[in-house]
Amino acid sequence: MVHPYIPNSEETRERMLREIGLSDISELFIDIPHEVRLKRELNLPSAMSELEVVNHVKAILSKNRPFTKMPSFLGGGVWPHYIPAHVRQIIERSEFLTSYTPYQPENSQGMLQALFEYQSLIAELVGLDVANASMYDWATSLGEAALMCARVTGRNKFVVPKLISKDRLSVLRNYTAGPSIEIVEVGYDVESGQLNLGQLEQVVGKDTAGVYVENPSYLGFLETQVEEVAELAHKNGALFVVGVNPISLGLLKAPGDYGADIVIGEGQPLGNPVSFGGPTLGIFACRGEPRLLRQLPGRLIGMTQTIDGKARGFTMVLQTREQHIRREKATSNICSNEALCAVAAAVFLVTLGPGGLRKLAEICAANASYLIKHLSGIAGLKVPIFKSPHFNEFTLQRVGGSIDQLNAELRKLGIQGGKPLLREFQELGEAALICTTELHSKKNLDDFIMSVKEIQEGKE
Repeated sequence: MVHPYIPNSEETRERMLREIGLSDISELFIDIPHEVRLKRELNLPSAMSELEVVNHVKAILSKNRPFTKMPSFLGGGVWPHYIPAHVRQIIERSEFLTSYTPYQPENSQGMLQALFEYQSLIAELVGLDVANASMYDWATSLGEAALMCARVTGRNKFVVPKLISKDRLSVLRNYTAGPSIEIVEVGYDVESGQLNLGQLEQVVGKDTAGVYVENPSYLGFLETQVEEVAELAHKNGALFVVGVNPISLGLLKAPGDYGADIVIGEGQPLGNPVSFGGPTLGIFACRGEPRLLRQLPGRLIGMTQTIDGKARGFTMVLQTREQHIRREKATSNICSNEALCAVAAAVFLVTLGPGGLRKLAEICAANASYLIKHLSGIAGLKVPIFKSPHFNEFTLQRVGGSIDQLNAELRKLGIQGGKPLLREFQELGEAALICTTELHSKKNLDDFIMSVKEIQEGKE
């Protein structure tokens, strides 16, 4: 019998194997090491009806505890924020939800205009001239930024701070391994966490393609020396790259205003859910200089007009992807991007406006400040580890105790604690990254403080 979805009979399969000189289908996989092959039959359940499947899935989902039942203080690159109902409603429209690359502008004006507005909003937010129509996430934006710096300058060294996400650093190293771009990490001041300018000055030279900082940093504190870093990079002919949490720009100076040539970041908090860490949205913007613009990865949407000049329209104006005529001359091999997430970000930003974004950022910063103030008075804790201003995240160090054990106790009390940092930064000891946003009510904050206090006192 021929399978309806795999329409090859046994006879057909045998003929295909004979044609390529094989006697058994297992020979197709001879290059897979024997020790990693499955040596047992798959233990698959029997078929279920649709009703049984629905009930089975509902039973699994019932194990989840929503934010209202179990507030989470996890952050570290993906942050929980309130998403207005109309944001999801708009992106579920068929012209957005099912659209692929808008190759034919005459059929894609809605999506093209939405992406043009996204680019315009991001460019204004970060203080630069041009933003592309999105990357996959912050990590891939960082990798693409390093490659772009190398292409523009003709150099092969890219400098990063030691205190960045190890996941981002791993992606960066993966991106730069092929073209042999050297990644150099710069240390930090142990008291403040600020980039060590003396060490930075030693490693940045005429072979440096770019210098990268994050503001706020991965560990939540603000990098207060960004202007000095920009000056040092530019003095040596390198490009200055800044990574951001876009919500923070409701309060902080735009990176373009303190010398950034390229700005990257994570657009997930702009109207996109956490969703177990994806999908995310890579922000990528740069100054409008031709030498930068022509090396921008991905694609740009532009506004034009009809031949008679009577109507405006939107179209893709720069496509440096290998998928198009650029081929081996492509500046990037990114194909599909995060267009739907970019549309959500555009709707979210338009909804808030400058005043709303500032108010949101103020709430996030105030909540973090409140937690820092009250947690720092609990015995056995060092909060924060670094004496610097913070935005919505900060580090908590547990002296003489385990962060994993603290988080386990918090979960028993209905609270998801912070992200453990020991595997990423052993020198920080038993530490966690704590995140708070506007979703945390004062009761959530007070419950977290009291729960941590009770656990600490019980430990002692």
